Amino acid sequence: MISYARQTPEEQPDVVPPPADDHIAPAPRVSVQAFCETVETAATVQAAGEDRRLGKAHLKVQMGGMAAAIEAYRSAPTPNVIILETDARSDILTGLDQLATVCDPGTRVVVIGRVNDVTLYRELVRRGVSDYVLSPVTPIDVVRSICNLFSAPEAKAVGRIIAVVGAKGGVGASTIAHNVAWAIARDLSMDSVVADLDLAFGTAGLDYNQDPAQGIADAVFSPDRIDIAFMDRLLSKCTDHLSLLAAPATLDRVYDFGVEAFDAIFDTLRASMPCIVLDVPHQWSGWTKRALISADDILIVAAPDLASLRNTKNIYDLLKAARPNDRMPLYCLNQVGVPKRPEINASEFAKAIESQPIASIPFEPQVFGAAANNGQMIAEMSPNHRTTEMFLQIAQRLTGRSETKKPKGSFLSPLLDKLRSK
Repeated sequence: MISYARQTPEEQPDVVPPPADDHIAPAPRVSVQAFCETVETAATVQAAGEDRRLGKAHLKVQMGGMAAAIEAYRSAPTPNVIILETDARSDILTGLDQLATVCDPGTRVVVIGRVNDVTLYRELVRRGVSDYVLSPVTPIDVVRSICNLFSAPEAKAVGRIIAVVGAKGGVGASTIAHNVAWAIARDLSMDSVVADLDLAFGTAGLDYNQDPAQGIADAVFSPDRIDIAFMDRLLSKCTDHLSLLAAPATLDRVYDFGVEAFDAIFDTLRASMPCIVLDVPHQWSGWTKRALISADDILIVAAPDLASLRNTKNIYDLLKAARPNDRMPLYCLNQVGVPKRPEINASEFAKAIESQPIASIPFEPQVFGAAANNGQMIAEMSPNHRTTEMFLQIAQRLTGRSETKKPKGSFLSPLLDKLRSK
């Protein structure tokens, strides 16, 4: 028997592909080798290897199926994951028995087959197969199967990363990011962290009225120290459910980073926080592009003008092409209705981008200006303001969650509150 951990199958009448999942945790740095029998499956597996969730995995695709795998591993060590395509039922079991004689302990095996039979599935699991995927497969089927091998059922769910970026400077993307994160934490009751990635000019500390001594710069300049405990020490608590990883907002050093500079930070935050909101600065570099592509969901903030329309379409098209197996990026319009300013309306944006904006946030300089100067969120300044509800709706779209219902108080609540205060 091939030696590695496997999942216990559920009692079911037929083997069916796993249901679509909104959130698939990225795979760690593992080696994956696929042995396919058909060109179509080989192309699909190759396409899966380009998915952002397999960005750290090293995937190699070969032809020849089970026979080629057995022959290859007679003289070579086996990878972390082997993907095998086979058409014949009898050949699967016979081939697995032969593979077990050359397979290293700890290797996980995924079989792609055409036989839909629960008896076969149970026999495969008994022989140590981690997953059985029905052919024909799609790239997301392959991605899900590989990633799920490294997501223990008892482990805490990996955090969802939401990236917010402005289509151009000055469109209020940071303000939107901070208010949406506030709604996620307060109204949806999700433990969240805002990571201010604009190290030189970030405003998250000002908006949340925080002035922490440490923040994201301490992490990015000390990559060897990054772990959950270290990151926890850098977080500044804003509310019961919201924390801040603040930017230093100083110019005493130049913040030039490599493409993978923030990877360890994001991975560590994922392991300890259900929701991470990235306030991505409006600049185009290797690491900002990587942060956007690797996020689970993306919100582009645009003003109703031509430059924003062009830039939004460019960002939108790039992300669609780079993330074919993910939800489409979302975008909203901000600062709508500036007096005497000609604007491009939402319908024209939708026609150009082929997608509707999820919100059109009005130009409200007094409310937004007062909130910024006081270090408060709009919901704190004006709970019944129309933009407060908009931020909640955006939070719900980005997280896929509905508003947490708060228990209603009885007519005795005021009396009980007075008694407790005595």
